[in-house]
Amino acid sequence: MFPENTGHRPVEQAVTIHQPTRIAPYPAAAPVVPVQPVGVPAVTSIMLPDGRVITGYAIDHTHPDPVTAKPLISRTAVNIALGGIGFGAVCGGLVLLTTFIAALAALVQQLIILAAVIFGGFIAVQVLTAGRERGTTTVNIRNAVIKRNHFHG
Repeated sequence: MFPENTGHRPVEQAVTIHQPTRIAPYPAAAPVVPVQPVGVPAVTSIMLPDGRVITGYAIDHTHPDPVTAKPLISRTAVNIALGGIGFGAVCGGLVLLTTFIAALAALVQQLIILAAVIFGGFIAVQVLTAGRERGTTTVNIRNAVIKRNHFHG
């Protein structure tokens, strides 16, 4: 418990001994009669042509359960293929949808530009023809004479 070189001596401890408790014997069961199991056939002996005798159980061959015909393609594979076809169809529709949205945006942009050009032309015509409607005279500046800050046309 303690290493020898430390100089300490182990302390003696009291030892308690426990005795096991006796168990009452189990009551004897009724005698068992050996019975041939229902599923095991009786022992059979067969003599081979060379004179040897083989002894053993005659076992009927078990026939496996009939296998149900499985489809050539599993349902999972069909579902995956149909999902892929559907996804491809949706992607084509989305491409057409985005193309339609881009064309519509370009149309709206062209209409706005056309409206600005027409409205700007209308404003320009109004400004340039405004002087003629009031009965003012257009003066050729090259022939006019300016004297003492007055314009004489």
